[in-house]
Amino acid sequence: MGCNILYIEDNPDNMMLVKRALEARGYKLLQAMTGLDGVSVAENEEVDLILLDINLPDIDGYEVARKIRSSSKHALVYVPIIAVTANALKGDAEKALSAGCDVYMSKPINIRELWARVEAFVPSPQK
Repeated sequence: MGCNILYIEDNPDNMMLVKRALEARGYKLLQAMTGLDGVSVAENEEVDLILLDINLPDIDGYEVARKIRSSSKHALVYVPIIAVTANALKGDAEKALSAGCDVYMSKPINIRELWARVEAFVPSPQK
C-alpha cells in the first residue's frame, strides 16, 4: 500500500497546513495549485488518494473529478477523492459526490477529521 496523496489547492496557507499535518503522519504530499495541473499530476504519478478543493482558478473541482474519473489511466477510476471545500450550501455535497468524489469535507480544515478521513482510505505509514 502506498502513501502518496495529491492535494489540489490554490490557497498556499491551506496547502501548508495539510502538508504539515499529513507529513507528520508519514504521508508524501504531491501538490498542484490548479485543476489542470492536478489532473496532470494524477495521470503522471502514482497517487493513492486525492484531496480536492472545489474553488480553483482554472477549472472547478467538479470538472477535475470528472476528468480524473474518465482518465485513460485506468487506476484513477478507483483512487479515492475527498472534496475539501468551503462550499457549504445545500446540494454542494451531492454535487461533489455526483462528479466522482467519494467524500465531502468542509473547510476550515479540522486536522483530526482530515487524519481520520485520509486514514480510512490510506492507512498511515507510521501505524
